[in-house]
Amino acid sequence: MSMIYPAPAKLNLFLHVVGRRADGYHLLQTVFRFLDFGDSLQITPRSDGDIKLVTPLVGVPESSDLCWRAARLLQQHTGCRLGADISLIKRLPMGGGLGGGSSDAATVLLALNRLWGVNLPRTELQALGLKLGADVPVFVFGRSAFAEGVGEVLTAWQPEPASYVVLTPPVHVATAAIFTHPGLTRNTPSIRIAALFDGFGRNDLQPLACALYPEVAEYLAWLDEQVSVDGSARMTGSGACVFAGFPTRDKAEKVFAMRPGQMSGFVADGLDQHPLISFAD
Repeated sequence: MSMIYPAPAKLNLFLHVVGRRADGYHLLQTVFRFLDFGDSLQITPRSDGDIKLVTPLVGVPESSDLCWRAARLLQQHTGCRLGADISLIKRLPMGGGLGGGSSDAATVLLALNRLWGVNLPRTELQALGLKLGADVPVFVFGRSAFAEGVGEVLTAWQPEPASYVVLTPPVHVATAAIFTHPGLTRNTPSIRIAALFDGFGRNDLQPLACALYPEVAEYLAWLDEQVSVDGSARMTGSGACVFAGFPTRDKAEKVFAMRPGQMSGFVADGLDQHPLISFAD
């Protein structure tokens, strides 16, 4: 039986780079928040063990596709002999910092965990997700979270309700290029979760992304002008997308409607839980 499964976007409400490990991975502190907007996946179990991408992404080899890799990883880890047809309905931009590929991979893990009847616990699925990418575990975790480590040490944290204007500059920001750039700030002091409050922090990757990608700076400057004095627009992840939060959907819709004609994006509400949170214990 075929069903449609959501893969929500995420925002980094702030993102601090607090250090770097010996292996080159960066140590982060951030707050992840899901949105009620994202990709969707149609997944149909197969009895022959094959993993088929019905809608492959242009320019992405099957072996590099996160959906295919997630399904194969779960299959190999559990010894399951079933397979799946996977169709991706892509709404989130690639290289946008909204976690699209990571969210897609997590949705595959969660959906197949139930469809294949392997029923791995959430912590085990999170560990598998980390093998696919640092942002995958939070989508399996299933809640807004304060994250540490490379993004995999998660503590549930609930921001205030908000609606967000998200703008999507027409550039693909290469995450690796940002994190390996010599101009990146890597020594922001660590904090404890008790110090958090809505509006806390900044995105340490933002100044560098704005310098390298003028479109990001342009979109950010316009959106920042629309935000009241007690808030500011920010970039999410390593970019390119920028966002601002508003207390009501109506206010967010009005700001979005004022954007210059060439600026694309969307309005979405914050989600405290992943729609598939019940798919793992």
